[in-house]
Order: sequence, then structure tokens, then C-alpha cells
Amino acid sequence: MAVAFTFPGQGSQAVGMGKDLADAFPEARRIFQEVDDALGENLSKLIWEGPEETLTLTANAQPALMAVSLAAIRALEARGFSLKDKVAYVAGHSLGEYSALAAAGFISVADAARLLRIRGNAMQAAVPAGEGAMAAIIGLEQADVEAACAEAAQEVGKGSVCQIANDNGGGQLVISGAKAAVELAAKLCTEKGAKRALMLQVSAPFHSALMAPAANVMREALAGVTKNAPVVPVVSNVSVAPSSDPDEIARRLVEQVIGRVRWRETVEWFGANGVTTLYEIGAGKVLSGLARRINRDIATASVGSAAEVEAALAALG
Repeated sequence: MAVAFTFPGQGSQAVGMGKDLADAFPEARRIFQEVDDALGENLSKLIWEGPEETLTLTANAQPALMAVSLAAIRALEARGFSLKDKVAYVAGHSLGEYSALAAAGFISVADAARLLRIRGNAMQAAVPAGEGAMAAIIGLEQADVEAACAEAAQEVGKGSVCQIANDNGGGQLVISGAKAAVELAAKLCTEKGAKRALMLQVSAPFHSALMAPAANVMREALAGVTKNAPVVPVVSNVSVAPSSDPDEIARRLVEQVIGRVRWRETVEWFGANGVTTLYEIGAGKVLSGLARRINRDIATASVGSAAEVEAALAALG
């Protein structure tokens, strides 16, 4: 009967997120101030007031989502909750892995904010605008999607990149790479029987080999921060294995920039290793929805508001 905490990634952001937590808990408000101080700007104002199009920018959305997740953690802790005593594992979807690691004490909140700002900028800068793309493929087997990616990359040529970036579960795969190759792969997936093949409105081909320059930036950035053993093991996006070794965790974070987010396998791993409840910590309910489609035997709950903090405290004891 184990509990795991999961932390959302990009796409869960919304103007106003976390304001309820900051109003209800001084410890949560201090997280937002800490992030503002670390970045040298008033990110909190953007989070709570918008505009949405500015909040959605990768370099803003990543530290913003982390701030909301850590505000929820601090709100729980303010009422006596102990991550170490109550939670068996943590994991996060893409940038959410940084939130998970900050919650578990691997890095400070300030360092997490700075690293995510660096990560967002580096990912944006890795590929010139308009040259990369991503597409969601719904209702097609992974092997068929991989075959379509390989065929498209070969046909477009010139070393084109096209690969699965996210395995989100519930029949949803996201592909990423060179724009022409991704467009062709999406067309091939439709021909192979996909229910939908939808080009995504994203600013770069995340989690693909085209992100190699960003991976190099993150390797250097991670080398410059203090890293501690997390108080609970983190299940890595790229390895789907728990680790408490700081050096290994840092290596996985670098690999994550170009590697696949294996979320379906992560939820399956939780189920196979005794996890009965997944709590989604922070903004939105995306991960809870995915988990229900992957393993209906695992209960889910969200913790992103003051009322949800109280409900989680009552349930966790």
C-alpha cells in the first residue's frame, strides 16, 4: 500500500494557478518569492495575472509549474506532512522531474528555478524556429509509430530526425523531430490506422536528438549546482528506474532532454511495485487522467489548491 507523488509537465499551466495556495499558506507564498528572487523578476505576477501567451513560453512555463508544485509541497509540510515518511517514490513528467527532485531535496528550489529557465531557453535555442515540429498520434501501436518515424526520416533524408518523444499511455504517443519528417510521419500514421494524427502548437521539437545542444547546456548547468541524495527515490523519465544517487540522477536529467518521456511505463512500474495511489502535485489534472487510462487499479488524486491540500492531509494521515 504505497503512495507516489507525480509532478506535471508543460501544458498544465494556467493563469492564476497556485494563487489559492499562496493566499492560504504563507509557506507556499514564500516559494513564489523564492522563485522570483532566483530569477530576478516577478514571475509570480505573470503566473497569477498573465497574459497567457507569455506564461506559455517555455522559459516561463517551466519554472512557473515547478513553483506551483513546490508551493503545494510546502503547504502540505506546513501542516506536518513528511514526504520521507509518507511517500515511496516521486516522478515528474519532463520538466516535472525537476519539481519532483526539488520536492525530495535533490536540489534547492532556487536552483530548480534557475535550471528550468536555462533548460527552457536552451531547448528553444537548439533548433531555429520553424525547422522542428511535434505531433500527437492517437490509437496506433508503438511499433507502427516507430516504423512510420523511420520511414519518414529516411524519405526526407539529409539525416532527418523523427522519433517518439512521449509515450503518455492511453494510446497516445507524441513524435518529434524535423518538421518535414514529422509531417510525413503523421500522414503515414494515419495511413496505418491511427485514429488521429495532430500537429502540435509547440515552439521546438522537444525530447528529440535535435535537442543535443540543449543537453550539453544542461550538463554544464547541472555540474554547477549542489546536489543531494533525495529523501525518496525518483523514478527517471528515461530509465523508468528509481535512483537516489546524485550523479546518476544528474546524468538522467541530461539524457532526458533528448530522450523519450516513458510515462506509460512509469505508471506501469508504479503498479508493479506496490503503488496504490498516485498524487498529482501542482497545476492541473493531466497526469491523473493519464494514470487512469494506464492502470485503473491505481487511485489518483490532485493537490493544487488549498482544499485539495486539506483532502490529501486527511487521506494520508
